[in-house]
Amino acid sequence: MASVALPENGSLPDGSSGKRAWSPWQKWGVILLAPYIVVFLVLVLYPVGYGLWLARHPASYVKLVEDPIFGRSVINTIAFLVVAINIKMAVALALSGFFTTARTWIKWLSVLFILPWAVPSIPTILSFRFMLNPEWGIINSLIFRYTGLDGPNWLNDPILALSLAMVVHVWKSLPFWTLILIAGRLAIPQEHYEAASVDGATRWQRFRFITWPAIRTLYLTCTILSMIWTLGDFNSVYLLTGGGPADLTHVLATLGIRYLRLDQVDLAMAAIVIALPGILPLIYFMMKRLSR
Repeated sequence: MASVALPENGSLPDGSSGKRAWSPWQKWGVILLAPYIVVFLVLVLYPVGYGLWLARHPASYVKLVEDPIFGRSVINTIAFLVVAINIKMAVALALSGFFTTARTWIKWLSVLFILPWAVPSIPTILSFRFMLNPEWGIINSLIFRYTGLDGPNWLNDPILALSLAMVVHVWKSLPFWTLILIAGRLAIPQEHYEAASVDGATRWQRFRFITWPAIRTLYLTCTILSMIWTLGDFNSVYLLTGGGPADLTHVLATLGIRYLRLDQVDLAMAAIVIALPGILPLIYFMMKRLSR
């Protein structure tokens, strides 16, 4: 078979070039993606890259580890993750069963229940801080009015202050995870529960053999995702205790803010980067479970 030679300018015999022209949909796709790409480069990629560049010196990590506040912050972070997240997810699982009950007053109650998550974090957490003030806070005022005793100094005891920060964190984020688990429960076919009721299954047996197998993956995924978000959450601790007293309630997220206030940017970036070995395995495990 004889081969056809193309002209020297690379065009086809009909005068068109060999390159495929973009369709209007492809052009619009590029136009609509361009703002997102610019925002991603400016607000995500550049800050992350610059932060890693600032934290590149090994001496910063040596200085960070030698700081006694860092060791206490690591312990506080682990305690926050283990205690607060497990309590939050267990309560969310129980409440998701309560709010799926078909009663009118429960539906109205669910509207009030979602308010802590819907309102902004800063004014709500600062309100808790004002209420816990030992001198003129409403909680100690009520204690003195009805008992004649002075209330505790809530935020000046490290263990008590960190525990209250956990309570605020659970109170603020509990409605969101409850809604996620409610959606998981509502996706279970009602016929399964009807068949179990006919067979005489108890409420616990219906949960064990129907509800939990259906939402187990969702529950574990939400737990891991909550751990990732909590590692980067500084509002609950910073707005309530400010890291005090004596910098004993800091977690890794607030420790970076402390170093920034002390104009130690390298230590602030190192405190953030050092949390990555804990975050990356959680992300990998979560994506692996989702891929199943």
